[in-house]
Amino acid sequence: MELKICHLYPDILNLYGDRGNIICLEKRARWRGLDVSTTGVSVGETADFTAFDLFFIGGGQDFEQAVLLRDLAAGKGKEIKAAAHDGKVFLAICGGYQILGTSYRTWDGDQFDFIGAMDIHTIGSRERMIGNFIYQCPPENSGARVVGFENHSGKTYLGPDVSPLGTVLKGHGNNGEDGSEGARSKNIFATYSHGPLLPKNPVLADFILQTAIRQKDPGFVPEPLDDLYEKLANDSMAERLLI
Repeated sequence: MELKICHLYPDILNLYGDRGNIICLEKRARWRGLDVSTTGVSVGETADFTAFDLFFIGGGQDFEQAVLLRDLAAGKGKEIKAAAHDGKVFLAICGGYQILGTSYRTWDGDQFDFIGAMDIHTIGSRERMIGNFIYQCPPENSGARVVGFENHSGKTYLGPDVSPLGTVLKGHGNNGEDGSEGARSKNIFATYSHGPLLPKNPVLADFILQTAIRQKDPGFVPEPLDDLYEKLANDSMAERLLI
């Protein structure tokens, strides 16, 4: 069985080592005997989005998001939205998270209209929300305790049909106000967590892999891996943050 990954805008959206999430997914799939192919699709490039099992969108600042507006408006935004609504699995980080929403208004009044793959919107603020943070996912989102690094000035608010990816235990999360972090809509997993996210959060990594592969094989259950060091890294950061 082959897992086909689409890495959207790999040359533009890649803050804080976000490409490490692709490496992690590839490794954890191959360690279980799966074939994996990853295709990068950037500005001006096209692909058959129906052929992919999993999409990854990394983080970017306001400038990078503005650069992508014309490419998204030229048709790629509609294709990404259609893939999300068809139940394709997405992992989106920070700027990639915001792009999947309806809009982003900067603190000085610029308005970015994005693709609307899920009902969220973002409003910029003058103060940045920055630092290591930790949040707890409910069972339907893996049940993982997630550690990561956030650095964003945008405050994201979820619509009524979108649930948080998790609940903040320490840090700011979506907006620093309601205790939510990230978003889950259909098979979109979105978060402000850089670092990269997945290497030190193997429970969430495997849950995303399982969700993607079960689109082809509903009975797929990933074989356990030796995650001793990954769990030690998670435990060490959690201990630092929760004391």
